[in-house]
Amino acid sequence: MRRSLPLLTWLQRRVRASEAAFILIAIAIGAAAGLLSVVQGAMARTMQHILFRLPGDSRLSAAPSLSPAVLLALPIGGLVLAGFSALVRARKRRLVDAVEANALHGGRMSLGDSLVVSGQTILSNGFGASVGLEAAYAQIGSAFASIIGKALRLRRADLRHLVGAGAGAAIGAAFGAPLAGAFYAFEIVIGAYTPSALAPVAAAALSGALVAQIAGAQPYLIDVVTGSMVETHHYLAYAGLGALCALVGIALMQAVALVESGSRKLPTPDWLRPAIGGALLMPIAWFSPQVLSAGHGALHVDLALGAPIAFIGAIFLAKSCASIISLGFGFRGGLFFASLFLGTLLGHLFADGLAMLAGRTVVDPRNAALVGMAALSVAVIGGPMTMAMLVLEATHSFSLTGAVIAASLVSTTLVRELFGYSFSTWRLHLRGEAVKSARDVGWLRSLTAGQMMRREGATAPAEMSIAEFRRRFPLGSTSRVILTDEHGRYAGIAVPPMAFPETLDPASPVARIAIMGDVSLTPEMNVVEVMRSFDMTGADELAVLQPDGSILGLVSEKYVRRRYAEEMEKAQRALFGEG
Repeated sequence: MRRSLPLLTWLQRRVRASEAAFILIAIAIGAAAGLLSVVQGAMARTMQHILFRLPGDSRLSAAPSLSPAVLLALPIGGLVLAGFSALVRARKRRLVDAVEANALHGGRMSLGDSLVVSGQTILSNGFGASVGLEAAYAQIGSAFASIIGKALRLRRADLRHLVGAGAGAAIGAAFGAPLAGAFYAFEIVIGAYTPSALAPVAAAALSGALVAQIAGAQPYLIDVVTGSMVETHHYLAYAGLGALCALVGIALMQAVALVESGSRKLPTPDWLRPAIGGALLMPIAWFSPQVLSAGHGALHVDLALGAPIAFIGAIFLAKSCASIISLGFGFRGGLFFASLFLGTLLGHLFADGLAMLAGRTVVDPRNAALVGMAALSVAVIGGPMTMAMLVLEATHSFSLTGAVIAASLVSTTLVRELFGYSFSTWRLHLRGEAVKSARDVGWLRSLTAGQMMRREGATAPAEMSIAEFRRRFPLGSTSRVILTDEHGRYAGIAVPPMAFPETLDPASPVARIAIMGDVSLTPEMNVVEVMRSFDMTGADELAVLQPDGSILGLVSEKYVRRRYAEEMEKAQRALFGEG
């Protein structure tokens, strides 16, 4: 034990001082994240094979049909999920994912909470609910990175980058697409393309994908043959598809929130919600098993066979309903792969619809399926370059990737303009968090009025006469005096020069010249809220009060803006790796 402590201290210093050492740590974390993704995927698939009696290596969503007796696994799974959640609910705190951790907590995550998220997701997916495992992959990968980073006492920026590297490696391993995993880390988990994070994130994603390949895992890479060459005029059609995907993505996210809100109002115990959701899924799954799980098998089947438009439309509606019900009734998981699957169906419908209107083929349905896959996923998950790299690694077609980028940019622009959130940040918004990306805003919340105030300051009772105030606070003695009422509560601020005009009655109370009596700050207000208060009031200083109205101190606008500028400069230096 004594020998390990100096070794850990040496390693902490080495990683903090050396970029090469930090990259090596990222590679090790990427390998672990890739292996953990393989294990989690194997656990969920094993459950599906046992519960739904699947033959060989077949996937649940590719099954031709399932009997009603087998589909009873869905409500049973809801009860099992409720039981598991009840066992771990003693921790009573909110579970934090990688996006929230990087946005608000400087990359700090709990391994125990992340194991709960992973367990809930594996149970939900393993019992057939229409959710993906990607959330579990990213959660465990990023949590493992956070634990190692905290042990090494990494700086805030480095810890955030390592958390992004862990999540990106997990996604890269799951899809066999390291480029997509790296961009997932930058766009979804870190929230910015940071030069200092480029090497460690890329190395971790490559390491994760390589370990998954060595382990013999079957990646989710969409192995398809593209259609005809994408021509310049096709970009206009694909831009329209991107706009359609944006609208569908917004509707899908809002529908999940609406169903979740409605399900919580049912006259049944909250723990019964997943079982009710599982029962509602049964008739949809009996119609087509393609709606179950994330949809990997169904996506491959539909892309390979080229199903008719009526069937595609029916599956699109059924899968949308299944995903909305699953998430709205309490199953744990994400919409990553579900949005990919729905996007391929929407792309097919778009291409076939154009052909019916024009009387001829306008865009190749296979290309449109891939463009729709990326554009809808961008609308729901975010990350236009992530999806562009996924398509590039799947098809090796640069011309199609260009069309994907165009449609994805249209999709993400419309979502930001009309909605403003991705699926993960929308769920944070519903919980009361004003977070729109993983960009680090946690330091803004830690810089509060209570930290920036100065406690010393002259005080005087508000009923004191002007004459007495002039005697106690002559010109030049102080710039501000805090006034209090007979109960010791805040009553405003008096500026001494305002008490000296000859027109004032010396016998009148000093409360007559008080300013900002109805404006104050609380110690919990962050620096942005404090600056907003200064902008609205035009004050130079504001009082910080306790809930009972007693005075804690004063905050000056000049000091607040200086501290904000210092923290912004520090964040900018961290962005470019300048320490």
